[in-house]
Amino acid sequence: MIDAIQANLLSPAVLFFVLGVIAAVVRSDLRFPEPLYIGLTIYLLVSIGFKGGVAIAEAGLSDVWLPSLAAIGLGAAIPLWTYPILRRGGGLSAVDSAAIAAHYGSVSAVTFIAATNYLNAIGEPFENYASAFLAIMESPAILIGVVLGRLGSGQLSPSGAATASLRSLVHEALCGRSVLLLTGALVVGAISGPAGMAKVEPFFVAPFQGVLALFLLEMGTVAGRRLGDLRKVGPFLLAFGILIPLVNGVLGVLLGHATGLSLGGATLLGVLSASASYIAAPAAIRVSLPEANPTLSLTASLGITFPFNLTLGIPFFLAFARWLYP
Repeated sequence: MIDAIQANLLSPAVLFFVLGVIAAVVRSDLRFPEPLYIGLTIYLLVSIGFKGGVAIAEAGLSDVWLPSLAAIGLGAAIPLWTYPILRRGGGLSAVDSAAIAAHYGSVSAVTFIAATNYLNAIGEPFENYASAFLAIMESPAILIGVVLGRLGSGQLSPSGAATASLRSLVHEALCGRSVLLLTGALVVGAISGPAGMAKVEPFFVAPFQGVLALFLLEMGTVAGRRLGDLRKVGPFLLAFGILIPLVNGVLGVLLGHATGLSLGGATLLGVLSASASYIAAPAAIRVSLPEANPTLSLTASLGITFPFNLTLGIPFFLAFARWLYP
């Protein structure tokens, strides 16, 4: 376990993230232009989705449908048990509890990428179609989280206005940039298959690690600038941001084992279940629950859970999977 944590901490992806945190702490003027950040995000999402689609074409739907269905179910269920914990245990408002629950039911693409890099580095095989789980787990939690927030604050009713608002929510959750790129690229990859991958491999495979390093450098600066917010969220949310991902991740590994995934595949499902969104969920929540406090959800997901998973969570879920598998 110690060796696994050390190997993960010394990976280029994590080190670039740490460099970004240091840059923010020392108040460096390091800033990524917004168009560059968006460009890096688009590249990573399209690359992940396309490679996942190609892997589905190679594996066949017969191997993919059961773990995919389980992944959707888990992503949808996580907000249902995190919401009452936040509402009653943390004493947060209905909309803030629902917003945070939606972030934790949704997933982090960068955490997933870091986990695949880690497994590749230590030679642990996994199903290449696991990136399909990333695409399908983005939206269900956002939808359920917003519905919980509307119900808890009395905003959801059978009126025409509420129906139109709910329709707008579904559109935002299903057609937002990250979901559309992941799902669309997944379909393109599944249709074009290995022959299509051969044509774009020099662009989507070789530069991937360098683009990821730049993206994590930017994420490090963002997380570093939110370290001061930890004083505002209090000890409850700090504990929530570590303990809930551990529980969710263990459930993900167990579910992966139950649906026939390999040790590496179950580890990835555990990592996804433990992660929290800071791209798709904030955009959807900002539109659908504008009264929610973004400091709470973003500080928890990006300032607490993301660094925890990136450094300690990934090796922990691999260790748990190794204990679980014969």
